[in-house]
Amino acid sequence: MTTTARVRVLDLFSCSGGAAMGYHLAGFQVDGCDIANRPRYPFAYHQGDALEYLAHLITTGDIERYTLAHASPPCQAGCALTVGTNASQGWGGTHTDLVAATRELLDTTGLPYVIEQPNGRARIRKDLTLCGEMFRLGVLRHRNFELGSWATAQPAHPRHRGYVRGHRHGVRRDGPYVAAYGNGGGKATVPEMQHAMGITWTDVREELTEAIPPAYTRFIGHAFLTARQEVFA
Repeated sequence: MTTTARVRVLDLFSCSGGAAMGYHLAGFQVDGCDIANRPRYPFAYHQGDALEYLAHLITTGDIERYTLAHASPPCQAGCALTVGTNASQGWGGTHTDLVAATRELLDTTGLPYVIEQPNGRARIRKDLTLCGEMFRLGVLRHRNFELGSWATAQPAHPRHRGYVRGHRHGVRRDGPYVAAYGNGGGKATVPEMQHAMGITWTDVREELTEAIPPAYTRFIGHAFLTARQEVFA
């Protein structure tokens, strides 16, 4: 496809590159930005505050080299897996919700964009919801995506094949999916997480537990390119 040689995605709050790899597989050139040092990130990388970097790209005009922006701002304040635990333990006061600030800057760019968040209280439009079972992965890892200035159809959500393996509410279950977060209670090992999500370039547990499977953004990347071709046809 000739158009893919000219498309470039800006991957903000990039972590270790789960989203980035999916866009790469869809044909995009990828530039990442994260506040942490991510030596395993597999593409061009800028270490720094993602919103400050985005503002800099807007001010200098360098944002014009991108075709699409993807952002996965920190989600601990609204993630369904942490909200209940944080409340019961008195935690969570230091988590900052960066979604609104991210959206405001992305709107300023004029670019089509994607904002990704887990299931929970994050204030985004759920224009697209993806699940590992849609791609026959070994994790469920539901994620919601707000699509700015473009759209695509929601794929069917197939019935889950069983339980997530491990202990939950005092009950031990086996199943076809692993729990790719935390430690203990039957949670996945690092090799199990790598295999279940299709991530091979990092073996850092913290990076794997935060990553989204590349299959998600490969789907999104292909959907965006299809929508873009339809607009310019």
